Amino acid sequence: MTEKPFWKTKTLAEMSNAEWESLCDGCGLCCLNKLEDWETGEVVFTSVACKLLDGDSCRCSDYENRQATVPDCIQLTLQGLREIQWLPPTCGYRLVDEGLDLYWWHPLVSGDPETVHQAGISARGRTISEEGLDVEDLEDYVVDWPMRVGEERR
Repeated sequence: MTEKPFWKTKTLAEMSNAEWESLCDGCGLCCLNKLEDWETGEVVFTSVACKLLDGDSCRCSDYENRQATVPDCIQLTLQGLREIQWLPPTCGYRLVDEGLDLYWWHPLVSGDPETVHQAGISARGRTISEEGLDVEDLEDYVVDWPMRVGEERR
């Protein structure tokens, strides 16, 4: 009999740091710039990525120092996870917290970090860097695909 994977037996609060970190599927969607309507609170994604996002791997190019380099970079915590409404529906943290299983393409399930890209879930090939972009132009890059990824893929 095989042992169940940790994300099916532990709560997020019970996970080790290594287990917590491994729930990130490497999609890069949380590293996209977002705009919030101050009156309604509605958040929309743009195709403009953080300057630290590596567009090929969809991973942070300076993960250990990201918050020093990008002060508004969000360190995802259990409390923050429950307060952040814009996490994509495919987010491993969100799924596990809601008692759902990870998708087939998640690296913990597939054993391959490329499946998130092969399944078309990631930001790979869909973004531009924020470097040199005027913040006033962000509205020109609003997209809805980050909140639609994974539809009908379960």
